[in-house]
Amino acid sequence: MAMQVTFLVALLLLPIHLLNARTVITSFNRSSFPDDFVFGASSAAYQYEGAAFEGGKGPSIWDTFTHKYPGKILNGSNGDVAEDFYHRYKDDVKLMKFIGLDAFRFSISWPRILPRGKLSGGVNKEGVAFYNNLINELISNGIKPFVTIFHWDVPQALEDEYHSFLSPLIVDDYLDFVELCFKEFGDRVKHWITMNEPYIFSNGGYDGGTLAPGRCSAWLNNDCPAGNSATEPYIVGHHMLLCHAAAVKLYREKYQASQKGEIGITLVSHWIVPYSSSKLDILATQRALDFMYGWFIHPLIYGDYPASMHKLVKNRLPKFTPEQSKIIKGSFDFLGLNYYTEKYAINIASQNNINVSSSTDPLVNLTSERNGKFLGDPTGDSFFCAYPKGLRDLLEYTKKKYNNPTIYITENGIGDANNSTRIKSIKDFQRVDFYHRHLLAVQEAMKLGVNVKGFFAWSFLDDFEWSFGYTLRFGICYVDYEDGLKRYPKSSALWFKKFLRK
Repeated sequence: MAMQVTFLVALLLLPIHLLNARTVITSFNRSSFPDDFVFGASSAAYQYEGAAFEGGKGPSIWDTFTHKYPGKILNGSNGDVAEDFYHRYKDDVKLMKFIGLDAFRFSISWPRILPRGKLSGGVNKEGVAFYNNLINELISNGIKPFVTIFHWDVPQALEDEYHSFLSPLIVDDYLDFVELCFKEFGDRVKHWITMNEPYIFSNGGYDGGTLAPGRCSAWLNNDCPAGNSATEPYIVGHHMLLCHAAAVKLYREKYQASQKGEIGITLVSHWIVPYSSSKLDILATQRALDFMYGWFIHPLIYGDYPASMHKLVKNRLPKFTPEQSKIIKGSFDFLGLNYYTEKYAINIASQNNINVSSSTDPLVNLTSERNGKFLGDPTGDSFFCAYPKGLRDLLEYTKKKYNNPTIYITENGIGDANNSTRIKSIKDFQRVDFYHRHLLAVQEAMKLGVNVKGFFAWSFLDDFEWSFGYTLRFGICYVDYEDGLKRYPKSSALWFKKFLRK
């Protein structure tokens, strides 16, 4: 394992008084949660694996995006090597076991097992073998695999052929990919996530153009493929929901009885609070939640989009047929929920003089500040403030509005700016405090009756953070990009080790 024992021992002996005082509540630990509560850490294929052009893998839209538009990524970086997880996974699994994690969430790279995106283009046996080996390594070390089937890396071949998620043709190709995963890995994988954060994929890739495939309207940015930000995000989101529902239907009808697993989807949401006590800001708060969270969870519970979306988007919002609505409604065994931060909502009076897009349709301005003060605690990522109460409130909101589904917190984390030495970076005491307080928030929500079954830190390792490249560090384990990608557990990893000790 690429970590020095003497260095690790030194970390373990860090004096407790160096931690923020409010993190030190010794009675709060693993035993504060049910025995079957799952503690894990998360990852994603493009952000971790590297080996972008090895082992028979085909190109994804992220391979294309980072090389064609390097200016979109801070420092012009890419995931060609990333954390080299593809070659180092065995040592990384040992590190997971050392920390005491119950589970590891990873995604399967679609073009690694279907290089041309379709079954007709051939199955890459090397790619299948990699995931089989990873799953076996996890299980042999007592770690449960939580598998995300799609985490944004569409095969470039499907983007070239029919613009992937802009076309209904994606449903059949996605379903073939999903079924291949069920067949190859379903005997050992008991927790499937159909896709990660469709809201971010739809908005970032087809409105702002900051994520692959980088489509946007010309008035937003000339350095991107032509698109229509007023329609494309909704079309993409619609097809993602249809793909998800088709995958769940297939699993339930053909595989679930024999493989005895569960299937769900991971959504993301900020917690939103009114900027003022005015009625307009209160209404704006609900619209903001509807357009970020309700856009995808509302159809899963009620079979259709929120009323506010119908009202504001009107004929630009795709329609579900009665049959589609029936298939989508109830199409999950559990909900994955990603939470990072909060925002204030300020009402915008009208759409006059506003370029119409999925970002402006809610008629809401979101901000973290009011009267010069942040709602939460500032972090190394200027967009995210730490606000644990928001996680509790979001969980309680989900319980009340969406029929108290089974929930796994599939991502929760804090970013540091990548501008410190290794010795300073591994002493991540704000992250220790962050996780302590957010787990307390989860416990509070559970006491209120919210059905939370697990918590996954984002992320296990520092990684390629999409358009932020390597300028942010979210890992509980440090990756030394200047010294052979060696891994070192940060103080947060050692805190988890102590917290999880049985």
